[in-house]
Parts: sequence; structure tokens; C-alpha cells
Amino acid sequence: MSSSWTSKQNKLFERALATYDKDTPDRWQNVARAVGGGKSADDVKRHYEDLLEDLRHIESAGGRQGSHCSSSGGSSSNSNSWGSANEDQRRRYLKPQ
Repeated sequence: MSSSWTSKQNKLFERALATYDKDTPDRWQNVARAVGGGKSADDVKRHYEDLLEDLRHIESAGGRQGSHCSSSGGSSSNSNSWGSANEDQRRRYLKPQ
């Protein structure tokens, strides 16, 4: 399992989520292939679930960062950095499906 995510991988992840929605057959395999870097379907699905949890924390805190987020907007506890993506983009791509 590859647990660290680069900014580039997160950008590719965002694009893949926009391309492969919940109705896409083999969604997580397609997302993993799009992200590359040795990420498996399980890795990208777990990353998606972790980011949904971070989003729930942000929303429940009234827009403040969740417990897994650093001041830069990336996750510090599990190395899930979203780079320069803003919260509106995250909400759009991470909308539970």
C-alpha cells in the first residue's frame, strides 16, 4: 500500500473522480490507473473515504478545518495533501456518491 500522496497525484485523483463517477464500472481501478504512482484500487478508495471524513469534519465545524487537516488545507495525520485545491473544489469532487 502506498500511503503518501503528492500534490500531482491529488490533482490526478480529482480529475479522475470527475471523469469516473459512481456509475462507472470498475471506478476505483480506473481512478487508480489515472493516478498512477503504484496506487491500487484499494488505495484510491481509502483516500476517497478519508477525504470524505475530512470534509464531514470541516462541515460539522462550520467551515473550519477538520481534525485531520493542517493549516495548509492538507491532511497531516495521513499525508493526504490536497495541494492548492480549494474547499469548493473538494466539496464538488468529494460529494458522497
